[in-house]
Amino acid sequence: MTHAVTLLLGVHAHQPVGNFPEVIEDAHLRCYKPFLETLYAYPDFRFAAHFSGWLLDWLRERHPADMDLLAQMVKRGQVELFSSGDTEPVLAAIPQRDRVGQLRTLNDKLTAWTGVTPHGAWLTERVWESSVVPSLAGTGIHYVTVDDYHFFCTGKTADELDGFFSTEEDGQRLDLFPISEALRYRLPFSPAHEVVGYLENLADQGHAAAIYFDDIEKFGIWPETYDWVYNRGWLRALIEGVLASPKIRTATYADFHARHNTRGVVYLPTTSYSEMNEWTLPMPAAGIYSNLLSGEKAAGRGDLHRPFLRGGIWRNFLTRYPEANWMHKRMQALSARLTALPEAPPELTADLYRAQANDAYWHGLFGGLYLPHLRRAVWNNIVALEAKLDVLQPRPALVAVDLDFDGKTEILAHTAQLQIAVRDDGLAAVHELVSYPLAHNFGDTLRRYHEHYHDKIASGPREHHGDGIASAHDIVRFKHPVSAEDIVPDILPRALWLDELDGVALSDYLMEAPDKLEFTRPGLVKTYALAGSTATVAWHCRGLAGQRLTTRLNLAMPSCDGFLGRYVLADGSIPGGFGQQLEVTDATRLTLEDGVLGGSLELQTTFSAQISGRPQQTVSQSEAGFEKIMQAAEIAFSWQIPAAECTLQLQLTIVPKAP
Repeated sequence: MTHAVTLLLGVHAHQPVGNFPEVIEDAHLRCYKPFLETLYAYPDFRFAAHFSGWLLDWLRERHPADMDLLAQMVKRGQVELFSSGDTEPVLAAIPQRDRVGQLRTLNDKLTAWTGVTPHGAWLTERVWESSVVPSLAGTGIHYVTVDDYHFFCTGKTADELDGFFSTEEDGQRLDLFPISEALRYRLPFSPAHEVVGYLENLADQGHAAAIYFDDIEKFGIWPETYDWVYNRGWLRALIEGVLASPKIRTATYADFHARHNTRGVVYLPTTSYSEMNEWTLPMPAAGIYSNLLSGEKAAGRGDLHRPFLRGGIWRNFLTRYPEANWMHKRMQALSARLTALPEAPPELTADLYRAQANDAYWHGLFGGLYLPHLRRAVWNNIVALEAKLDVLQPRPALVAVDLDFDGKTEILAHTAQLQIAVRDDGLAAVHELVSYPLAHNFGDTLRRYHEHYHDKIASGPREHHGDGIASAHDIVRFKHPVSAEDIVPDILPRALWLDELDGVALSDYLMEAPDKLEFTRPGLVKTYALAGSTATVAWHCRGLAGQRLTTRLNLAMPSCDGFLGRYVLADGSIPGGFGQQLEVTDATRLTLEDGVLGGSLELQTTFSAQISGRPQQTVSQSEAGFEKIMQAAEIAFSWQIPAAECTLQLQLTIVPKAP
């Protein structure tokens, strides 16, 4: 009798919270819709699917007919829906109470919609820490998928990984399916007949299962894939080839799990997929690690030694990027405040969960942290939640705390309209400027970092050769022209009110006291004051007459370099948009109007100043190629200090758009 291998095919569909509606619509038209329509026509082809809760809500509201196909496939036993945290958080990076809440939210949503309770879960970015086991097991999850790489790190071999294993934490069991990297790199990039042949070869070798679970976006959204998968018939050819083969059967994970026993107990190290372990490392460590892997591969030892050359872990992103760490610690603190309430209103819990969406906290092949609109979505929810908590649970107007655990005290001062966070790091600069009415953080910027992939820029574009189509991992593309000057890393953070004296950055301010917004250095006393929606910064100068004091504000403006953002001078004239250079002499007032924000910033100074502005951009990679992204409008006010003793002042007022 012919031995058959069971193909456990799973697809993961997700769009970040806050992604542009037109992007999600395009993903639906080029991927979700044709994928579901194609699979619906083959009821004997069983598979698994995971739609993040936020995306599922979006699609069910806007495309109910298409999503009804998915629900029908569930009810006829063709597809198994996997759960996860509702907004796709990295479970290991959020408090245990929120892991449980996020999982239960999507579990309940799927059960109410289809009548079938999920027992499998997608682990966001396959980030594994054993601490997540109790939360998963405690919410009715029996199994999750992780990469085969996780198992290789324990000494397992590929031949062993054709079923599921069991692990436990504090006596609570969870089963683990190892995703095949060989299949991840074949689907959908290799010709369909080659994939079928590969699966049949596994059957000939006696393998019980071929395990695949990866992004559905590879089936239509990645470059070249829509034409390949649908127009040129790759998906239909794969399905028909699998169904026609006597050596391949398909099943849901639930069916396979019910019919087979565990292959044994395993304890996985803290890790993610191998590419992620490289992305988490900063330079120069990332370069050293990459060269080490390349050297081992060239020597023919790549597969043999790679499990023992692990790189970093996902949490390294919080050390690599202080901007991500600050968001994360702000989110954690608000979670604790919310938990302290006698009863958490559902609306506040929803704000918190959206602030935990993983996408804006890290960066790899996809934009993630580098995309301002994704960070803005996290901050929108952080700020909205904080405003609601302040009504229910008022807090002091000023507090000093090392919130992000970096060894430096932050002073958070707020009114009902705004909040600033000033760090005692010698810069006396503002790292957060929040408007509660606009639910926006104007300090949500990103400095330039030296990224490992920047070294690819000098080599220029690379093309794909051979059968099939290129994976985004294999090719170098450019969306925008990039020069060496575009990737010079920043020395200082992109904060607000960063000071210079005669062109030299000032980094020696001392905090006078943790209960005062006052900072001193020789010749200068810098103070902050808040009133309503206005923040006023004053520099008390002594003995500096004739020198030039410059302060720089890096302002996160939602319009970025789009047409809805513009500078307005005191006389009402418009010198340009945020994406353009600005040079104004002898001015006391500048307004930044932002149509996306729905409000404006008014900057006014007591002494006439030279004002300049320019877009601050970073260079990052995405599946579509290297791109330049505007992170902030960098505004500089510069004065020649007029007297031996005087006070310069700059006032910033946030003005919401009139209803």
